[in-house]
Amino acid sequence: MIRYGFFGGAPQNTAFSAPIEPLPPPPQVALAVPARPGVKTGDYVTVGQKIADPGGGTPGVYAPIAGRVSAIGPRVQGSGASELSVVVDNDFSDTLSPAVRPPANPASLPLRQLLTLIQEAGIADGDGSPILSKIAAGVGRTDTVIICACEKEPYMAGNCRLVLERTAELLEGAGILAKLYGVDRVHIALGSEQREAIQTLQDKIRENKSPAVVDAVSLPYPQSAERPLCRAITRRRVPPGAGAAAVGCAVVDAGAVYAVYEAVYLGRPLTHRVVTVAGSGIQQPRNLLCPIGTPIRFLLDACGGVDPKTYKIVLGGPVTGRAQYDMDAPLGRDDGAVLAFCGDEERASAHPRCIRCGRCIRACPVGLRPVVMYREMQAGRQTEQLSACIQCGACTYVCPGRMPLLQAFRGERKERV
Repeated sequence: MIRYGFFGGAPQNTAFSAPIEPLPPPPQVALAVPARPGVKTGDYVTVGQKIADPGGGTPGVYAPIAGRVSAIGPRVQGSGASELSVVVDNDFSDTLSPAVRPPANPASLPLRQLLTLIQEAGIADGDGSPILSKIAAGVGRTDTVIICACEKEPYMAGNCRLVLERTAELLEGAGILAKLYGVDRVHIALGSEQREAIQTLQDKIRENKSPAVVDAVSLPYPQSAERPLCRAITRRRVPPGAGAAAVGCAVVDAGAVYAVYEAVYLGRPLTHRVVTVAGSGIQQPRNLLCPIGTPIRFLLDACGGVDPKTYKIVLGGPVTGRAQYDMDAPLGRDDGAVLAFCGDEERASAHPRCIRCGRCIRACPVGLRPVVMYREMQAGRQTEQLSACIQCGACTYVCPGRMPLLQAFRGERKERV
């Protein structure tokens, strides 16, 4: 086991930890589709059936429940935008699609067939990008493969629970990545505070003789970000605007690795994900295995509802997640948490102002000067540093003047696209 660290970041809170439990089947799901769906209103769909195939490297969309398509049209998503969605009413039969079947001899599949299975499964990485694109970008260029089992943000516990409860499956997924990238071993990065998960993983690696090594990273937030993680483990700096493949690395989220295992060994597409429901406003915090497309309201009800003093519901982490105004907004494939916060935690300011403390500069994990970038943008000037920003929100998290730095950087980047 190797320990690493790097400067910057925001303080890391202890993530809530509880066993993964299956969410009771929701009565309805709403699945955002990037293109016209392959089903129409009134069609009957089964679990794992493909309902949209946008092509062009974009992951397909699969039904997580069995039932009738009751509507196809715009629906508010967790991002706040209205997107074309397929609404499926659950008949609670859990009928499995005939297309979902495990391949014969999965351990001996050729590379081309492995890639086809992963492409057909509609797997996205932790940031929502297609996992197949990441693999294709790194094949032949990568000598270091890193599975990020660190939590993306405070409160999240999904990756840690996967390591503890799906250890063998995660290592099988690591073996698939080693085969695809042509490397002898795979690094599995865990937060050094996750002692139980580290020990469990090391024991299983020795038992199974897996091509993996555990790296305990002693990092503040954002410990799961691709560029800081590459630098911490390999000492290589990823150039601004480039990906990990530029320095011979590939970073894959643990949830995506588990989905790769399910696609190759079980023939299952991505239909569910582990979601941490936590925060001071949650009555019974839990880690739930949820069908993608489940309304946020249903997750909150499954955890005993929220405290009456709750002032904010966030989909995603507390730093980069988005506040929700519609509790019927559905869970997306890259949403790892639903958080509720009570009134005494409110830190927003009606009149944010810079007090020239420099904390945002010290917190930036890639060495930028957020307050200078913000001033340049306010003056209408473009700043080249924006391309190097990983939008982790550490600057906003530590700012005592409550400057809306992350929001400004997100808005500026959208305008440039």
